[in-house]
Amino acid sequence: MKYRIDPKSGNELSVLGFGCMRFPRTRGFIDMQKTEGIVLEAIKQGVNYFDTAYIYGGSEEVLGSILKKNSVRDKVYLATKLPLVYIRSSQDFDEIFNKQLERLQTDTIDYYLMHNITSLSQWEKLCSMGAREWINVRKAEGAIKQVGFSFHGIRDEFLKVIDAYDWDFCQIQYNYANENFQAGVTGLKKAYEKGMAVIIMEPLLGGKLANGLPKEAVELLRKANPDLSPAAWALRWLWNQPEVTVILSGMNGSEQVKENLHIADTSYPHMLSVEENKTLRQVNEIFEKYNKIPCTGCNYCMPCPKNVNIPSCFAAHNASYSLGRIAGMTMYITSSGAMSDDQSGAGLCSKCGKCETHCPQNIKIREALDDVRKRMEPFWYRWGTSIARRVLTRKK
Repeated sequence: MKYRIDPKSGNELSVLGFGCMRFPRTRGFIDMQKTEGIVLEAIKQGVNYFDTAYIYGGSEEVLGSILKKNSVRDKVYLATKLPLVYIRSSQDFDEIFNKQLERLQTDTIDYYLMHNITSLSQWEKLCSMGAREWINVRKAEGAIKQVGFSFHGIRDEFLKVIDAYDWDFCQIQYNYANENFQAGVTGLKKAYEKGMAVIIMEPLLGGKLANGLPKEAVELLRKANPDLSPAAWALRWLWNQPEVTVILSGMNGSEQVKENLHIADTSYPHMLSVEENKTLRQVNEIFEKYNKIPCTGCNYCMPCPKNVNIPSCFAAHNASYSLGRIAGMTMYITSSGAMSDDQSGAGLCSKCGKCETHCPQNIKIREALDDVRKRMEPFWYRWGTSIARRVLTRKK
């Protein structure tokens, strides 16, 4: 495993970090046995940065249990996040933080983030409730070692936020398809210049750059280097940049762990040639033609009051362009429960707008679901699902 130095603390952080939002699940619950296996394998191979969050449905509890049970807490740097959406007063800081310490079975959070900062005004609002003072107290007593923020706003707001406080690190969405999205390359370089560690989330854009590229893009990559997978190309593009400290990967299987470890071990700054960078630019141009809805599948928009499976609807819609109409419809029928009594298609949307308040990509979800409904729910789909509902009702 290769390591890069966190400038503020001097910590040696593994270039590959473990993103714990997408732990493997069975029937909606985190699969403890499978998760324990891949977490311990990653630690054994030198991964030492683990990123979770208060709102990652059971992730903190599971990670804390695994680290405690196997006596490996001292082998990792633990990162988790303060959910700003739940902060209403200064009392909430301690209440939530103490709950996180309990869940993670630890006395110290190595890397603590303000979760989902989108603007300077949002940080200033936190400060008006005593965030600065609270951070200072927790850092002084050793409960928090490094403090930072994860960002999902526009570039200009990012530049304001990093100048508004003496942050130790930041976490940004960044990949070759998002080079100029949100904080982007400008934000990356600015944070690096300020001596901040930069943690990368969504390096594969929710898996799209690994398994969701159009066929012509995949062929272009294969022609350039048949030994590299699409995921390898995307990760190498990031590790090519010395400003990147850690790349988070939401690994949910042993094969993903092995592949990512191999890519990490064979990657280093300034490794990509002019031709390789040109190939990735061409791939991105192709990808952008088909990526109609920029959803990363983070699930922050869920649950929907009307049971719409928003991320799956968007994934199927995009696939209908990149992989073909038949493949997209197959995905949509399967993921929307079209032939069951628990349907979750776009047509169920009541346009309440709750989802849009939580979307870190600022997607106009209601409009996008309208687009999905028009493309993915033609008359024969509505006719078929109507018959299916009547049959299921009779059986009951």
